[in-house]
Amino acid sequence: MITHSVGLSLGAGSAIESGVAVREIATGKLIYVDKLFSMNDVQLFFENYTSLKNSVICVSLPWDNTMLEGKWRVLSKPYQMVQTNENHFLNRDNWTQRFSTRGCDLFLKLKEQGIDISRFEVYLTRQKFNLYSNYKERSSADCKFLQSALKLEFGFDELPVNMMPVAQLEAVVGVLLAEEKLKNNTKEIFEFRGLGVIL
Repeated sequence: MITHSVGLSLGAGSAIESGVAVREIATGKLIYVDKLFSMNDVQLFFENYTSLKNSVICVSLPWDNTMLEGKWRVLSKPYQMVQTNENHFLNRDNWTQRFSTRGCDLFLKLKEQGIDISRFEVYLTRQKFNLYSNYKERSSADCKFLQSALKLEFGFDELPVNMMPVAQLEAVVGVLLAEEKLKNNTKEIFEFRGLGVIL
């Protein structure tokens, strides 16, 4: 029986923080919110999390922040076609790869153990729940909006008054999507490295 929903907002690298949130479904209360950095921290969390078999988990897809030569390649990366004819298109250093493969092996291993785990894209999920703002994504104004909306619209009264890190707020969005998956209100939009990406 599923008793908890877990959201993990994965950073693109060890220097960028990741956030994790766990909500008890019966009470609707957030029981754990924390920051993680390295993949060892993420692996340690899952190894020590006692309700793993009784949880539904959503892990975000981090952007691939690989350094590229030429500013135009960096700025145009999100707008490139995902599949193209290799003969007509130069993809040197894999610069059209949108999402990072960080942690894919760990999450596939969890799936093979029978854990209910899916991936999600933060921006699309925020749109699904009407949690997008007119501010620049991940700016302080955007984070304040997201935190206020989560408290007022979705009843996360445990969130503090002061500003939370954006990774933790995105993890809470993952918790919401995990609970929607339990209600069969999601669909798989594509597959990334063996795991379904849901919306």
